[in-house]
Amino acid sequence: MNRRTFLKAASAGPLLLGTTARGQTATPVVGSGEHRYECHHNWGTLPPDYVWQTTHNVALDAEGNVYITHQGVGKGMDTVLVFDPRGRFVRSFGKEWHGGGHGIEIRREGSEEFCYLANTWTPTMKLVKTDLRGRVVWQKGRPDCPEYAPRPGGKEPNGMITPPYNPTNISFLPDGGFTVGDGYGSNHLLNYDREGRLVKVFSGTGTDKGKCRTPHGNWLDTRDAANPRIVVCDRANARLQTFTLGGDVVDATESGKSVLFPANADTRGNVLLVPDLHARVSLFGPGLTPIVHLGDDEEWRKRVLDGFKIRQQPRDWLPGKFVHPHDAAFDKDGNIFVVEWVSTGRVTFLRKVS
Repeated sequence: MNRRTFLKAASAGPLLLGTTARGQTATPVVGSGEHRYECHHNWGTLPPDYVWQTTHNVALDAEGNVYITHQGVGKGMDTVLVFDPRGRFVRSFGKEWHGGGHGIEIRREGSEEFCYLANTWTPTMKLVKTDLRGRVVWQKGRPDCPEYAPRPGGKEPNGMITPPYNPTNISFLPDGGFTVGDGYGSNHLLNYDREGRLVKVFSGTGTDKGKCRTPHGNWLDTRDAANPRIVVCDRANARLQTFTLGGDVVDATESGKSVLFPANADTRGNVLLVPDLHARVSLFGPGLTPIVHLGDDEEWRKRVLDGFKIRQQPRDWLPGKFVHPHDAAFDKDGNIFVVEWVSTGRVTFLRKVS
């Protein structure tokens, strides 16, 4: 689908939908101090023959276009939808990965930008690199390394067990390589070089510092330029961990204190952004010091986590409150895009006001 087929329909509708399903039109402001944002839910205008399924991740290219992955059971749906900075539909691609679309990041390499996709639930195309129009550069399946080799003691017909591999997110390394988090598989992190060759496998399942339970998101933190770190959202351990670029653990936050169920990360200036699946979006300063938890509300969180039913009940969502933030990204002006793990999909635009 391309932009031309959509222009006529798009011209009839608003680009920022600040209302909830209850029809409330007030635009709430979340945050405090120097980190206050107008909260515009339901950002972006979909083509008439499209509906959001479960929205997962978001990334921006150099022109400010917004790339969003979603996944579900519908047939023939593209995995990646692209919007311009005002929320107008531009294009979509990736039918072949539908049902698996999860992580997405974008990087300039020379004169061109590329998308890196983690297609969690597809059987073979686990990692895919494309250009910005979805043309495939390479794709990868399971890693060929001892950590993922079949081993004795399983229930497979040959008595072996094959370690699961379901990558969730990707981050970029300064030397042109990248890091993959096997968040829904064997809880490893994997470093690749710029050519896509596996260099190192580290971490793995556990609760000790340096081990992970669902390393769902990861990000290159260069706020301390002399000591860049890989920040890992160790979701089921309810903590953030930092590693050297070579995979040695440096530090970990106390479980459940700074984050509740962290999903991914981004940085801008001295601020680290962490969407938290337990109904808030968190900002951290240097040293992983909390600044503010946007939308944080204990009573609302209890409703959200009560059987996870409310993620399928948009009429009960409240303005200025999040349900399950699954990814978030800054734009060049410090505004934030938030995508949520809800059955109808939702994109929220947080416009920075202070």
